[in-house]
Amino acid sequence: MRRLGTVTRTAQRLAIVRCDADDTPDIGLPAIDESLSSVGRVVDVFGPVDHPYLAVSPTDTASLPDLLGTKLYAR
Repeated sequence: MRRLGTVTRTAQRLAIVRCDADDTPDIGLPAIDESLSSVGRVVDVFGPVDHPYLAVSPTDTASLPDLLGTKLYAR
């Protein structure tokens, strides 16, 4: 399991994650929370190269307001 980063805000029905990883994750990568529940998929990578942001499209069961401050991971 690899840490993606922390959800810092939401925008346009997406969770915006400040990336912690040294290597940028691939688009389409599934995102999970600390309890190993699926919360969505990475749909975009943007921002500065040294600390990019990820846009995560949430699953139908994930609540965007509840994701704020949550650490997300990839398997």
